[in-house]
Amino acid sequence: MAADAPTIVATSGGVVPGARIRWSVGPLTTYAVDLAGVSGRAPRVCFLATACGDQPAVVRDFYDLAQEAGFHGNHLSLFAMPNVDDIREHLLSQDVIWVWGGSVAGLLAMWELHGVGEVMREAWQAGVVLTGVSAGSICWHSGGTTDSFGPDLRPVTNGLGLVPWSNGVHYDSEEQRRPLFQELVAAGTLPTGYATDDGAGLHYRGTELVEALTEQPGKAAYLVERGPDGGAVETRLDTRLLRG
Repeated sequence: MAADAPTIVATSGGVVPGARIRWSVGPLTTYAVDLAGVSGRAPRVCFLATACGDQPAVVRDFYDLAQEAGFHGNHLSLFAMPNVDDIREHLLSQDVIWVWGGSVAGLLAMWELHGVGEVMREAWQAGVVLTGVSAGSICWHSGGTTDSFGPDLRPVTNGLGLVPWSNGVHYDSEEQRRPLFQELVAAGTLPTGYATDDGAGLHYRGTELVEALTEQPGKAAYLVERGPDGGAVETRLDTRLLRG
């Protein structure tokens, strides 16, 4: 099975603390997996931890989480060499591709080196659901704000651009995120974009936003665009609460 249109669920969430394991699947990730439309078998979910250097502990946490959730879990690592013979074949065989957070600049550099970005576009067009958190959210967009270069946030403008918008993550929890994202959109460094509080996400069908979602009460997503006076205009979006 595959989604009936190119589908992305870009988040600042998707996991919750586990009772017996470090992380459990959160409602945003469950929502993304459900969009793949799999029935009669476990959904194939491929995990990429490129943005944190394919840390073994993070990958192990994913397998614990996948087993608990009933996923057929697998992963693609690029350090120190790819763990599969054919990256394209591996990614195109998935129902869902889930990208973890960390350095979005490092992720994009490694993906460029190994041709992963081109395959992601092919998988997206084929109906593989793409999802992720933080760096795994920004990567699908044209760019966003990042701490990849140090504690003072900077723009990243070389995202995959599967959707033509920019993306602000951790919008309510890291003090530099909101003002810098607005400043960059106002200046034209980043195009009009969507931002998410921690626990919120964005569902795109094709290149259009279908719905803003949250797994935490009170959290929201926002449209940020350049206003007629050259400043930024922020609009809080109707954000639907998903039940766990």
